[in-house]
Parts: sequence; structure tokens; C-alpha cells
Amino acid sequence: MSTPGLGTGLPRHVLVIEDEPQMRSMLVDNLEFEGYRVTAVASGEEGLQACAHQQFALLLVDVLLPGISGFDVCQQVRARGLLVPIVVLTARTHERDRVRGLDLGADDYVPKPFSVSELLARVRAQVRRDDWRAPASDEFSLGDVVVRPRQRLVLKKGRRLALSAREFELLRYLFAHRNEVVGREQLLRDVWGYHHLAVTRTVDNYIAKLRVHIEPRPHEPRYIITVHGSGYQLLM
Repeated sequence: MSTPGLGTGLPRHVLVIEDEPQMRSMLVDNLEFEGYRVTAVASGEEGLQACAHQQFALLLVDVLLPGISGFDVCQQVRARGLLVPIVVLTARTHERDRVRGLDLGADDYVPKPFSVSELLARVRAQVRRDDWRAPASDEFSLGDVVVRPRQRLVLKKGRRLALSAREFELLRYLFAHRNEVVGREQLLRDVWGYHHLAVTRTVDNYIAKLRVHIEPRPHEPRYIITVHGSGYQLLM
């Protein structure tokens, strides 16, 4: 069995936030068997404390937790500017709950009961997808806008732009695929983690927000252009 670690020889570190002891133990056992290093806690508060002191490759978070909920964990993690992938576990299956979790910053949503093999596949997919989120070694520029991925910093004429975590992820994804045409479904899958949800306007809305930040004339975009019938393209 290969150890997940991007070829570094070091196992990826996963944080499990689950209050049910049996479920927590099952998750830890299966993740460790897959080759991950695992830290497990029983509450959202403990999870946030762990995130403040350690770096993780992925968070596996139950929604129904004592104290702050898994949704609150997602929101606070993103508010701190952490872009770690988050997979949410929950017995709630209504679409509005899935959309809420994803909009608060979750990358994937796995309903209970679930197949362990499917969950592990979802974890692997998120860990692989995180490769494009890894900070680039160099900054890049779009006109008078300078992006410094290592610092998660975007400057326009020397002043910091207040991009949300999702806006920054979208910009970084477009840069990772610069000069390529990326479709809405691809962006929904890779940036948002949406699966089988008819929410394509989400992409359009965020592209519009990015243009306001980045473009000299947002209604006449120079960098983030629309390729009609196909998606969007970051020209550099």
C-alpha cells in the first residue's frame, strides 16, 4: 500500500472531528490503514484549536457536534484564511443543507450512512485536488494587480484587496489553468466540490466579483474572459 504524501515520503495529515466514539474510531482506523497520519478530536472547538497549531492536508468534519457545529467549523476555518480541503459528514440529506455546507466552505459533502470505500475515494480526490492549491513559489501579476500565493495576498496598486477565501481559490485555480478554457462544471467540481447540483450561476457570480477586483473595466474584461458556450479563460 502506498502512503499518501505527494512523493515526499511523509504521510498526509488528516484531522477528524467526530463526537461519536465508534464512528471516530472507525474513521481513524480506515484512514490510518490507507496510510494517512490522523489526529482525531470530539468537538468543533478542539478541531479549531488543532487547526491553529498544526497544518492538515484535509479536515473530515461531522455536522452535528457538541458546541459549535460542523458548519461553524467550516465557516471559521475559511474566515481564518485556511484553504485546507474540508469533507463534511452528516445525516442531513436535504439539498439546502448540502448547499449551505458548501457555501460555508466545505469542499465535499458525504451523507450518512456511507460506504467506507466511497468516503476514502472522496478523501483521495480532495487530497489530489489540493495540489493546485499548494502555494506557488512565485508571485504573478495581472496589470496593476499583484498576487502572492505564499502570503495569500492580492495587491492592487500596493493596496491589499479583500478577497474572500472562495474568490482567492477561484483566482488561484484560474492561474493554475491559465490560458486554458475551464468550464463551469469543472470549476464547480474542483473549486467548490459541488456534485450533481444545478447551481451554475454560482460560478458566474464569483467570476463577476473577481472581475470587479481584478479588471480595470469589469464589463470589458481583459484578463478573465468568457468563452461563450465553454466557460472562462484567464489570459496571461
